[in-house]
Amino acid sequence: MNFHQKPVTYVGEVGLKVMDIEKMKRFYKEVIGLDVISEDGQKVELGAGGNILLKLEKMEGATPKQGRYAGLYHFAILLPTREDLGKILIHLHQQGIQLGSSDHLVSEALYLSDPEGNGIEIYRDRGPEQWNWSNDEVSMTVDPIDSQGLVEEAQKTPEPWKGMPDATVMGHIHLHVSNLIEAKNFYVEGLGFEVVSRLGGQALFLADQKYHHHIGMNVWNGVGIPALPEKEAGLHYYTLIMEEEKRSQVVDNLRTMGIEVVDHKDYWEVKDPSGNAVRLCV
Repeated sequence: MNFHQKPVTYVGEVGLKVMDIEKMKRFYKEVIGLDVISEDGQKVELGAGGNILLKLEKMEGATPKQGRYAGLYHFAILLPTREDLGKILIHLHQQGIQLGSSDHLVSEALYLSDPEGNGIEIYRDRGPEQWNWSNDEVSMTVDPIDSQGLVEEAQKTPEPWKGMPDATVMGHIHLHVSNLIEAKNFYVEGLGFEVVSRLGGQALFLADQKYHHHIGMNVWNGVGIPALPEKEAGLHYYTLIMEEEKRSQVVDNLRTMGIEVVDHKDYWEVKDPSGNAVRLCV
């Protein structure tokens, strides 16, 4: 089962408002290993295998993220194999990058931040047959990662790290939201996702077609936090790729709920209850 191609609804690309576009481009190219697909001075599109995963947009007068706002907790880049994760672990260590890490049962993950403070997860999935489901919820945890095992996996082949493999995709996005119940209603009733895991009353994980999660959301920045201000650097939007028929249904659902959906020709845009912009694409 491929959880990142249609008919599954999945996250396609993430757009960031940035202050220093050259510095950010360099970081994502040299440290993270994404390819520059196109650039024009104000915008840089980066990705893997010719697919855009990240769009950086320079904002004149943008200020650093200061307060507690809704927006990006992290976006998560999914690698094809455990060996790939091991190779980038070695590379990031050699670059002197400060890393967090976790074994989530369903996946193994590394965590870091870009130069402007945006959270990044880089992970690999275990096979779906290894995930444990109970009452429509998947077991996830935060255990120490087997970094030694990852390094050994990477060293099975002599090839050095050469950047992100072609089959790399945007695995999921995890958002700061202001109200978990309102966000859940929007994503479940409006966009058609299912809740697949919960972390107390603090976080929810949602997916399509029984993935472990395409969308994470939490209230760790506080309940009732405002949307990220227009002029602050951070999340600009993210895209959801879905079947055309499903998108029509989703737009109808949202409008029935009294939520504004704007047609931009190439995509429809809607804001979740916390002000995060979602672009619905086919």
